[in-house]
Amino acid sequence: MSVNKAILIGNLGKDPEVRFTSTGRAVARFPIATSEVWTDAEGNRQERTEWHNIIVWGKQGETCGQYLAKGRQVFVEGSIRTRNYDDKSGNKRYVTEIVAQRVRFLGGGGGTRIAPETDSGASDEMGAGGPPPADDDIPF
Repeated sequence: MSVNKAILIGNLGKDPEVRFTSTGRAVARFPIATSEVWTDAEGNRQERTEWHNIIVWGKQGETCGQYLAKGRQVFVEGSIRTRNYDDKSGNKRYVTEIVAQRVRFLGGGGGTRIAPETDSGASDEMGAGGPPPADDDIPF
């Protein structure tokens, strides 16, 4: 048995970027930050922020692009995917992303857009546990 599942609650680092594949399928991309706070052995408060690249497909991706904004807090549930590509100089690069099956808009953060209460993951083309599209379909 194997499980590939990520569950994150964090804040958007920038507004979502929505593009469309050659077949017209929407894909939204945005980073979210999660932070961990602890007290070290000397009693000093420490904080570490981790950045996650989020990919959301289909109607749910369009909704993210319409209602999410930088600073907005979101809940993301999905799977972890690492892909590679060659940069402009011909160097092989690797990127790790969370392919979201479910995104919920939460109340915190500095986003200015108003979002409806929505959980469109189950009705989206991806559905729960659907296979991710081929890397060739990703328009960025």
